[in-house]
Amino acid sequence: MKAVLCKSFGRAEDLSLEDIDEPNIKPGHVIVAVHASAVNFPDVLMIEGKYQSRPDFPFSPGGEFSGIVTEVAEDVAGWNVGDEVFGSLGHGCFAEKIVVNARALRAKPASMSFAVAAGISTTYGTSYYALKQRANLQPGETLLVLGAAGGVGLAAVELGKAMGARVIAAASSDEKLAVAKAAGADELINYSDGQLKDKVKALTDNRGADVIYDPVGGELFDQCMRCVAWYGRVLIVGFVGGDIPRVPTNLILLKSCQVVGVFYGAFSGLFPQDNQQNFEEIMAMFEQGQIDPLIGAEFALSDYAAALNCLAERKAVGKVVVNL
Repeated sequence: MKAVLCKSFGRAEDLSLEDIDEPNIKPGHVIVAVHASAVNFPDVLMIEGKYQSRPDFPFSPGGEFSGIVTEVAEDVAGWNVGDEVFGSLGHGCFAEKIVVNARALRAKPASMSFAVAAGISTTYGTSYYALKQRANLQPGETLLVLGAAGGVGLAAVELGKAMGARVIAAASSDEKLAVAKAAGADELINYSDGQLKDKVKALTDNRGADVIYDPVGGELFDQCMRCVAWYGRVLIVGFVGGDIPRVPTNLILLKSCQVVGVFYGAFSGLFPQDNQQNFEEIMAMFEQGQIDPLIGAEFALSDYAAALNCLAERKAVGKVVVNL
């Protein structure tokens, strides 16, 4: 079977597409023929050696998958050959077949495409955990979402609206903001001119946003700290802007606000029952039409470098998916 392999840290162009042995079944697991694998910013960091976890070489990138079960271990109940499934592994999904712990599988709804299923686990899982558990977002509160047209940002826009918030979408171009508007954003801010703080205050009668969802970091984080409301919560989701900012503790004191970390990977491992409940609620939102995940770009497996660079160069709108 074919798989994309990372044999040393570097650029997407340094990866290779190779024929490797198919995985062997083991107790408690199933084998899935992958139909689609979504790309996330951690995939870019992982192949560069900049992510929190560093798999042993060689490894395949791609943390999310959807596909069809082709083999089931004898000790596994509840899953059968032919089941359409999706889930996340952390890495390894840029491959035609993967071996997956049966507990990591979720059933793909018939109304959900393989591309959408491949891309829903990390973005919506992260954003719902952030807004529900970490921010305790309440109906009627104002939610500011940075990077609002990217994978996690667009998910936060949709989930924030579904949770009853007034959503201000912020992005670096009018084209990206149009996507956020279509996803339900109430107000739009183009921060390419560096005026995020002033624009947020203008839209909130100088009060600021109750919750700020920041997957960008860099210079924009400092502006977030200056336009968060009293008792507000600033969610630290990632640093796609490249620079990890310093936290101005004087502003935390003056605003009586919170700066809250969002590490979804650890949460899903430490609190699997809470994560399962979150996903049941996310899937209910999908079935009710409250969320409609956007697939912004699709690539063939042979175009893996272009797919990864789409994230690395911050060109992604919605989810980027590799089809197998």
